[in-house]
This record gives sequence, structure tokens and C-alpha cells, in this order.
Amino acid sequence: MTDPTVRGGARWLAEALAGAGTSHVFFVDAILRRTLIELEGLGVRRVLAHAEKAAAYMADGWARTALRPGLCMAQSVGAANLAAGLQDAFLHRAPVIALAGRKPPSHQHRNAYQEIDHDGPFAAVTKARARVETPEELPHLLRLAFREASEGTPRPVHLDLPGLQGEILETATLAEPPSIEPRHTRVPARRPPPDPGEIEAAARALAAAVRPVIVAGAGAVLSGAGPALRALAEAGPIPVATSLGGRGLFPTDHALSIGVVGTYSAPPANRLVHEADLVLFVGCHTGDQVTQNWTVPPPGRAILQIDLDPRELGRSYPGTLGVLADPARALDALRAVLAPRPAWTAWAERVAGSVAAWRAAMAPLLASDAVPIRVERLCAELSAVLPEDAVLVADTGYSGIWTGTLVELRSPAQRYLRAAGSLGWAFPAAIGAQCAAPDRPVVCFCGDGAFYYYLGELETARRLGLPLVVIVNDNSAFGQGLVNVRRLQGDRPGNPDEIVRFGPTDFAAVARAFGVEGIRVERPEAIRPALERALAIGGPVVVDVVTDPWPRAPEPWTPPP
Repeated sequence: MTDPTVRGGARWLAEALAGAGTSHVFFVDAILRRTLIELEGLGVRRVLAHAEKAAAYMADGWARTALRPGLCMAQSVGAANLAAGLQDAFLHRAPVIALAGRKPPSHQHRNAYQEIDHDGPFAAVTKARARVETPEELPHLLRLAFREASEGTPRPVHLDLPGLQGEILETATLAEPPSIEPRHTRVPARRPPPDPGEIEAAARALAAAVRPVIVAGAGAVLSGAGPALRALAEAGPIPVATSLGGRGLFPTDHALSIGVVGTYSAPPANRLVHEADLVLFVGCHTGDQVTQNWTVPPPGRAILQIDLDPRELGRSYPGTLGVLADPARALDALRAVLAPRPAWTAWAERVAGSVAAWRAAMAPLLASDAVPIRVERLCAELSAVLPEDAVLVADTGYSGIWTGTLVELRSPAQRYLRAAGSLGWAFPAAIGAQCAAPDRPVVCFCGDGAFYYYLGELETARRLGLPLVVIVNDNSAFGQGLVNVRRLQGDRPGNPDEIVRFGPTDFAAVARAFGVEGIRVERPEAIRPALERALAIGGPVVVDVVTDPWPRAPEPWTPPP
């Protein structure tokens, strides 16, 4: 008689993943084929990608949107490529679990065909990693992977499975129930309340300030701290800036909105945060990008910091007064004990006036009828049509700066996902985001230099029938580097364009060759109708907008030496 508690390894893994709320897995063949077959019957969509890095980016986009650990997989020979794709998830603090096969112990240290040691490639881009030496270890180590990915600061985890394709694990039998602790199937895994003493100390420090500012980051996004943030800010009033990863947490058109601060900011943001006499970081690390190389705020400024991870409190600014807690719960607790400060109104009005003046200065560019199209006009048209529940996915470099400074996110239901540095990340990540949010509009904004990376995933978007809109800022160049390369070239003879220019390419025609709708836009008045049409189609669409490569994105203010 068959024991109903015993399962084959493939069935066990499939049931564990499905039970953890995994709706999609992203992979490149050949890995865990038996498990993938089992997953179909459990309602989990198998997404075959065309590159291991793309699979990792898809899992990253899925995880950030679903707020659950995302799954990506590759066989042994693709493991190093899969590891390379985890860099963005690691830097942005996204929960991704990577499964890779490795050849059996009898093949190790004997020049096994197409295999290298996996510890090295994964070490730099994972929070934790483990080898599943025997199938019996899988239940414990899979639970460990979900726990590490979701607790504290979320980050990727790698499990190395026995067998080139994980087949040693799949063909074994397991008697332990296939379950993952429910707490670790979502992020944040825990929402601890703040210590009342820490809140009281923070309230006293905040009440003593004359020009306070809040800087909210990705940790506040994970916490769902938007309503609590707005309530505290309006009760103050206290102006609010965000990191690029925190963009959209606070309405960009709000009178208290300063915008993105740091190296990807509009000019007034850094100056205003620099002028603040106290900065409250909420779920926001204090790395070089968000602080303009630790000059905004300057050393010695009064710093409060709320974070779920004790390792982040005071990491960059000595003397930081820290509150260890879930950001949303800490903000609610702080608001409960902090009386409104009428003296802050003048400061808030000065902040609003500074931001409004910059907006007024930018208005002519946002309405420009120039041909080639200015990117400022593209951003303005996108702001006008972006649905209230849209997920906007932006690539790195100028795509992050353009969207981080000029695309308005007015609705609390809108989400913004940013690349943490990997060029080309946005398109595969947007596929993952659309898989996680099938009923929401997902819009990808990337440059042509980024879009070239993963053109093959157009076939994936078509195969899945995703209603994904990809906007290509098509300027036939790495626009961010044009001026610097010309400056370095100087008067010397030569061709600096070889370093940063390429194309031109008609990406609308390329999209149609993949069976995807393509719309090419060459005049500014055609942008909005094209975007409206793309959003209404209900399938993957590439909107190829031919732009001028020479306009410079807004540049951050830097404190004088």
C-alpha cells in the first residue's frame, strides 16, 4: 500500500513552492524538468526565458511587485549567468531565491564538463547560500532560503541542487510535509513595533528641529508605509524626499514633496535636504547615491533613522538616533506622540516655493515641440496618461534620472520599480512585474542601449500574452555619456562616437518581427496618442520614441567644497 505522506522530490518541491504563493517561476532549460511538469498541475506558470540573467531579472520584478520571494532557476552550466543576474536584486534588497543544479559529488574536482564552483559567483550577490548535499536536506534548506530571503533586509538566496538538472533531488522520495512557514512567504516577514523609549527620544529630537526633512526609501515601500508617512508629514508639516527606490511612496505633486534626493535628483532636492537641520531616514539606507556621497545631509547633521534592520541604523552617520521597528508602525507611533509644530509651516512653504520655481523653469521643456523629440516632453506625456494603478519600471542611468525627476506619480496606487545599476534590467523585470500583477498596467521605460540587451524576451512577452507597454527612449546613443566622452576627446583627432553611439534601429519594426505590436513616434504631438493606444491594446506593445540624444537630464545640486 502506498504511503500518502511520501512524495517524489519533484512533487514535493512543486507543492512547497505552490503552497508558498509562488505564481510564476522563471528559468532557462534544462533544470528541474520533473518539478516544472508538476507545477503546471498546481497552477504555477512556468516562464521560459531566453537568458539566465533575464530569468533572474524577471524573478526580481515579480518579487518587488508581489512582495514575495521570486524564483529563478538554471542548470549547472548556466549558474554563473544566473548569479550575475542577481546583482540588482541584491543591491535593491529584493527577495529572490535562485535554484541551480550541480553535477554529483563523483564528478567534482575532476574537470566536470562545463562546470565551475558555484560558491564564487553567488557569494557577492546573495545574503545566504547552501548546497543541498542529499535530498533529505531539501525541506530544511528550502525553508532556510525563504526565511533568509524575507527576514530583516530582503536579499537573494542561492540553493545548489544535486544533479546537473537537479534530477538527483527530483527522483528521490521525501516523507516530510511540503510546507514553508507562512511568515516567510511575504516581505516584510515581521512588523515589530518600536520601543516606546526610542519613539519618545525621536519625538524630542524632532520637536527641537526648525527645518526637519524626511527621506523615505525602499524599506518604507516594503512596509507599505505610504499612508503613515503622509499622515506624519501633513501633521507636522514636514517636507518629504525619497530615494529613487522609494519614489512613488509619497505623491510627487504634493505640496510637501521634495522629490528624489541624491545623485539622481533634481537640483532643489539636494539643496533643501542639505539645509535641513534634522533628517529622518525611514526605511532608507544611507549609501552614496541617496546622500550625494555623504554630503546631503552633511556630516554632523542631526539624524534620526527608522529601519527594520539593526545593521542599517547609524551605518553612515555617527550619532544617529535609531528606531528599530517596522517603518509604518514606527511612523504611526511617532505621529501619536508628536504635536503639530506651527513653526515648521514657514519652512514647508519655503520648500514648496523652491520646488515650484524649479517646476516652472522646466515647464517650457516639458511642452517642447522640438524635433528630434526632447525626453522632457516624453516624460510629460507619460505623466499625463499613466494609469492610476500603473507599475512603472525604469532602467538605470538616464532612464532612472528622467523618470525619477520628471514623471509624475500622483496616485498612491502607482508603483515605481528602478534598476539598481544593471543596464537592460528593466524590460525583463517588467515582464516579471506584469506576471505578478496581471490586472494592472505595467509600463517599462528604457533607453535603446538597454533594450538591445534582451530583445529576445519580446518573444517571451508575446508567448505569455502580457499587456506590457515598453517605451524605448530611442536616441541611438548612451546619452548619459555623450558629453563626457566628447569632453575627454577634446581637440584630439578621432571618432568619439565609436564609444557611445550606435544604431539607428527601428524598434517598432523589430517588435513586429517578433509578433509584437510596434508603434514608432518621431514627432512630439504623436506621443500621447501612441501611449494611449498602447495602453488600450491589451497585449505587449513597443513604443519606439525617436529622441534627441543631446539634452541633459536634470543634474543634482552638490554642496560647495
